[in-house]
Amino acid sequence: MAEYITGDCHGDFQKVEVFCRRMQTTIEDCMIILGDAGINYCMDHRDTERKKYLAGLPITVFCVYGNHEERPSSISSYRKKKWKNGTVYFEPEYPNLIFAKDGEIYEFSGKKVLVIGGAGSPDKAYRMMTGLPWFEDEQPNESIKNYTEQQIVESRWKVDYVLSHTCPLVYRPEKSLYTLSDPKSIDLSTERWLETLAANLQYERWYF
Repeated sequence: MAEYITGDCHGDFQKVEVFCRRMQTTIEDCMIILGDAGINYCMDHRDTERKKYLAGLPITVFCVYGNHEERPSSISSYRKKKWKNGTVYFEPEYPNLIFAKDGEIYEFSGKKVLVIGGAGSPDKAYRMMTGLPWFEDEQPNESIKNYTEQQIVESRWKVDYVLSHTCPLVYRPEKSLYTLSDPKSIDLSTERWLETLAANLQYERWYF
């Protein structure tokens, strides 16, 4: 069994399909998508088509929650189960498509992996103006933050890896990559909170 990591797919999984074919993956292997998989974005038949396509690939997909998708905890078709020593969300029709629970610590190949999803959308105003989906609970709320911090305390402030969608401020590029909004208007409260965690947390690598 092998684990792989990729970034935002936004509903386009051709690169994942090519990768699976090239690496000859099986359902025992795991592709980690660091947010914005794009399968809970439109909330209609388009999402269903993407899920069917992705579910047909020979790999298990483990999704971190992003900021361009609805939270699985807010979708009635999702169920909970235990997976790699942590709680995950899944739909029975697509058992190989799994969403992490924010703040959970999973075990991948003997390594402790903390997952923290969500972020503020720099394109929020544009999406609201043009009628594109925007999700009010895109950032971790106080309950999620408290749960995450409790998990970290129980792990004695030490994990092997952190998986998140956005990143602590210390890792944020100085030059903004966004052109749809004034950089000063971007809500960085999640990044600031992650910064407080990163300052005290012992970890080997942080992927975002």
